[in-house]
Amino acid sequence: MNETWTILQENLPQALADTAYMVVVSGVVGVALGSAIGFGLFLTGNRLFHPNRVVNDIVGFVVNAIRSLPFLIVLVVLIPVAQWLTGDPYTPTGGAISLAIAAIPFFARIAEGAFSEVDHGLLEASQATGASTWHILWGVMLPQALPSLVRGIVLTVISLIGFSAMVGAIGAGGIGDMAIQYGYNRYDTGVLVAIVVILVVLVQVIQWIGDRIAARLTH
Repeated sequence: MNETWTILQENLPQALADTAYMVVVSGVVGVALGSAIGFGLFLTGNRLFHPNRVVNDIVGFVVNAIRSLPFLIVLVVLIPVAQWLTGDPYTPTGGAISLAIAAIPFFARIAEGAFSEVDHGLLEASQATGASTWHILWGVMLPQALPSLVRGIVLTVISLIGFSAMVGAIGAGGIGDMAIQYGYNRYDTGVLVAIVVILVVLVQVIQWIGDRIAARLTH
């Protein structure tokens, strides 16, 4: 028990910091680029705006192709890319690159779905007033889709926390790396239990906060 407590004291703060870094960086990139791609998919697939079946099909195929791959495979495949970008793929920054690539198509579909839920009558009325596509996006679509987007962000963040644990499989840091090094390789059940409890509490808190924000934003 004393050994477990010592391991947690010495390694847990850095592991949590590494996990937070990976999740925040990949989450910001994933939400930003995923929102742009999701908006593009919505525009090219909606008859009211700029329907383009070819572009929609190609982008949709790429998004689905990346989403169909298990994250562990994506992580391994992107090691050379992380090596080229960072010089060392076995770091939290290298792990964040793989997490971001996984998050972009994941959130793109969430954003597309959120935009598709906006009332078409409202969009038609906005077009009838002469509003441009960008005015409709910022003035109509985003406010109406915001609760769904917030729930999607929460879902993405929670998924990234789970994926970040897999980053430990290649020794790139984070709470997953700590669980493998000390909990699995050293057979320290206490470390594993502590990490599981921390992850459960963390996910519950994030979900609770996200639900409250989405509820406040719901019209």
